[in-house]
Amino acid sequence: MRELLIVYHSQSGSTARLAREVFEGASTEPQCRTRLLPALEAGVPDVRRAQGVVFCTPENFGYISGGMKDFLDRTFYALQGGQQSWSCAILVSAGNDGSGALRQMQRILRGYPMREVAEALLIRGVPDEDALLRARETGAALAAGLAMGIF
Repeated sequence: MRELLIVYHSQSGSTARLAREVFEGASTEPQCRTRLLPALEAGVPDVRRAQGVVFCTPENFGYISGGMKDFLDRTFYALQGGQQSWSCAILVSAGNDGSGALRQMQRILRGYPMREVAEALLIRGVPDEDALLRARETGAALAAGLAMGIF
């Protein structure tokens, strides 16, 4: 069975809410195990057992959150040089425009053995019903793609 890992960091609760929606959407796929972990608790073993990862970060001062940066710092070198390549998606919950945080995530993930398989979600402001639906749909699409072997 394929596995999708959702890693998130949240201070205000908005990013956590969006990450839970990604999880709910992904959980509808019976052929894909889905795990939701805070960035400060997730680590190398969690990534290694997954085939796909969704990174959910708030925008802090135009950059990714410190908690997400900590996760990336702790996992980067340990995941280099292996045979595995992960499918990934990015969700940024932004109080401003979010473009800086999105750009930073994309730049960092290019250094990992990861490839974006879905359009990044950039949610500005408090997540409304449309944003929550988009997060659920992203989770469902990634889990289905992993289950079918597309990603």
